[in-house]
Amino acid sequence: MSAKKKTGTTAYRCTSCGYTQPRWLGRCPDCGEWNTLQEVSLQDEAPAGPGSIIAGSASGGGGAFSPRVAPRPIPLSAVEARSGSRLPTGIPELDRVLGGAVMKRSAILVGGEPGIGKSTLLLQAAAGAATNGRILYVSGEESAAQIRSRADRLGLPLDRIELLCTGRLEDIGRALSDVNPVFVIVDSIQTVYSPEAGAVPGTVNQLKLCAHELVAWVKERDAVLFLVAHVTKEGSIAGPKALEHLVDTVISFERNDDEVRFLRALKNRFGSVDELGIFRMTEKGLQAVEDPSGMFIVRRSGDLPPGVAVVPVFEGSRVFMVEIQALTVSAKGAMTRVFSDRVDAARVSRVAAVLEKRIGLRFSDQDIYVNVAGGVRLVESAIDLALAAALYSARTDIPSPPSTALIGELSLAGEIRPVNRLRQRVKAAASLGFGTVMAPEADSGSRAVKDVREAVSALFGKAP
Repeated sequence: MSAKKKTGTTAYRCTSCGYTQPRWLGRCPDCGEWNTLQEVSLQDEAPAGPGSIIAGSASGGGGAFSPRVAPRPIPLSAVEARSGSRLPTGIPELDRVLGGAVMKRSAILVGGEPGIGKSTLLLQAAAGAATNGRILYVSGEESAAQIRSRADRLGLPLDRIELLCTGRLEDIGRALSDVNPVFVIVDSIQTVYSPEAGAVPGTVNQLKLCAHELVAWVKERDAVLFLVAHVTKEGSIAGPKALEHLVDTVISFERNDDEVRFLRALKNRFGSVDELGIFRMTEKGLQAVEDPSGMFIVRRSGDLPPGVAVVPVFEGSRVFMVEIQALTVSAKGAMTRVFSDRVDAARVSRVAAVLEKRIGLRFSDQDIYVNVAGGVRLVESAIDLALAAALYSARTDIPSPPSTALIGELSLAGEIRPVNRLRQRVKAAASLGFGTVMAPEADSGSRAVKDVREAVSALFGKAP
């Protein structure tokens, strides 16, 4: 049997990452996967001309597969500045996280664990944005009847929402050309596929190609694109990291219990990443929490238990009163451990080391547990003093004084350092009934403490 003649018109492409090379190999040199190289014809894949799968000309002429006019460089001074080109979604908490409203010609990637409410949030946003123009909702996971049932349960207007249940990229392109929507939702990007990238949806090559084509379409029009993304077991957005670089905004949907949901931006080219949106899941859908400033405080009658301290923290432009809870127990083995998922464990260890060195209270033989009431994550340095007070209270079993809030960054020398926007923090604490606020500076009624020893003496009596 004669060997097959090499014609130079075939190659071998990895179905996992898209790597192409002239000879077959058992293992892909790029991604390391085994038995993923498949033979493809280079003649069949040769482009017929300059064009895109779904992006037609920005002027609206041509169909979904029409070629795109090649871009040419222009002077930056000739570019028209677009101020105020935002579309409100009708959901104030979502608009807050996005920087005031969603920017036209932008792509937003929405991630969150299954069942958290991503589809519900975006369906509500589609109904709220329907006054701006036509809406296209693309679903590759749910049927049309399921989506209609959810919309009826939420009591949403349906007049301007166009529904397309498919995962094929070319079908989505035709619908985009026909509807010309101002608001596009793709739920989810992992279900979208194109035969050009293989037959299996969800591969790295499929995600890159499909997301790139959809983002290229929205960049040429005054529209907005929302891409729903799955998450991994670790809680991060699934798919290649390059997918996050393709979009303008990445927002994450989190939960702390069965009802409360947190929405925060991990990346935002058009606004801050510090804003936090808070929702409550009800039978009527996601409802914004009207006054979240005190929702992270445990309401008690009587004195505080040991191991509890309260701190005002900033999340974007809002102040929340947050309760830090600590527990220390004797270590059961030779190695001590820190259990803390809402406050960085390294921060907990550092504050405990400062207390042990500057006050003489031993933590080196203790297992430390730290929790935050309400489930919110705390990352700013202003929580150091409250964390130190909670650890001291837990270790000595002496409760903190009631109606006392603590603000300040703790240095390795035991000094209490100033924090930003102190006056707003003190004002928020006073409005919620905290009569005493300890801070590094006496501002707007707060009590100044210069180091951790002075703070411990003022809170619990004479330090050891």
